[in-house]
Amino acid sequence: MRLLIALTYYRPHTSGLTIYVQRLATELARRGHTVTVLTSQYDPSLPRRENMDGVEVIRAPVAARVSKGVLMPTFGLMASRLALRHDAMSLHLPQFDASGLALRGRLLRQPVVLTYHCDLQLPPSPFNRVVNTVVNQSNRLAGRLSTAIVAYTQDFADHSPFLSRFRSKVRVIPPPVEVPDVPEEEVAAFRRRWNIQGPVIGMAARLASEKGVEVLLNALPHVLERYPDARVLYAGQYENVMGEEAYARRLAPLFERYRDNWTFLGTLSARDMASFFPNCDIIVVPSLNSTESFGLVQVEAMLCGTPSIASELPGVRQPVLQTGMGLVTPIGDSAALGAALVRILDNPADFIRPRAEIAARFSTERTATEYEALFAEELEHARRQKAGKEPPVPTDTPK
Repeated sequence: MRLLIALTYYRPHTSGLTIYVQRLATELARRGHTVTVLTSQYDPSLPRRENMDGVEVIRAPVAARVSKGVLMPTFGLMASRLALRHDAMSLHLPQFDASGLALRGRLLRQPVVLTYHCDLQLPPSPFNRVVNTVVNQSNRLAGRLSTAIVAYTQDFADHSPFLSRFRSKVRVIPPPVEVPDVPEEEVAAFRRRWNIQGPVIGMAARLASEKGVEVLLNALPHVLERYPDARVLYAGQYENVMGEEAYARRLAPLFERYRDNWTFLGTLSARDMASFFPNCDIIVVPSLNSTESFGLVQVEAMLCGTPSIASELPGVRQPVLQTGMGLVTPIGDSAALGAALVRILDNPADFIRPRAEIAARFSTERTATEYEALFAEELEHARRQKAGKEPPVPTDTPK
């Protein structure tokens, strides 16, 4: 199979979406498929073309930035050329360019599979409202032109305004989750490096407004009352996050207030993350809106024996609800988060499950296998349509 994958940002950019696509693309390439990723050259220092773990990565130059998005004048031409050399498309939304790509796939009578990662909700402003509207309209058009749409969980699919428009096309495929095996010596070295002693609350995310960092900050007094030496280890980009400068300034006084109980680790490698999780007593995902649809870090932490506390967002609550390895708290409720943190710190054994149970539900191998089956099904439908044995797929109804 020759698969063209398109998304706005790819590695080395760090987000749940880029990690998801990298894992999927790498595993499909490992299985012998030809995989090409078309993405943005968001950093001019990145090469226009490179091979990353068997995946051909092609980056379109960026002419301008629009909020968190980018404008790429040559993207359409590059997409047209690449579409002719591939059998199917895997498009990852939200993405402004998705509708144009889906149209090309439709004209070529190729399978077009969308993966809907989350909703787009930019910070409030008149300009961002326009950007939200334009991207959402492009996503809806891509949805109409697609042959199938992948969601992480049925929970998120049932509550998403976008996915509810295309219920007949939705296929649920669990996301790819993997954690490198690291020896205990590396875990211990990480502990010494960061002088980890008392209870540790972990959070792994970009410093972005939708992540709910202030919910955790405001929960700390309740935790510190019982565990004065508790400490938050925050893994992820926390400086110069695109579009989040005002948010960082707003939280700066709280970070200063809790400077003795809050440590920024910066962006960690995959191996360092594998040492980070077992050094945490709890991982928290206090996200505030549907720009978060799952929270891969929850399952990564669970694979390392660390329970999670998640906000009660559709999709985000599913790792805890499916495994029983943690607690779910109301969205934006710092008091409830503080109480949940204390409850788990008081009774950690109540929230631990065998690693095998977690791995059976979530793995990159399972995700890739289900994508392979979906594409095989879609390619067979496309072959029969070209042979005149089946009618074309309607835009808004199932095959």
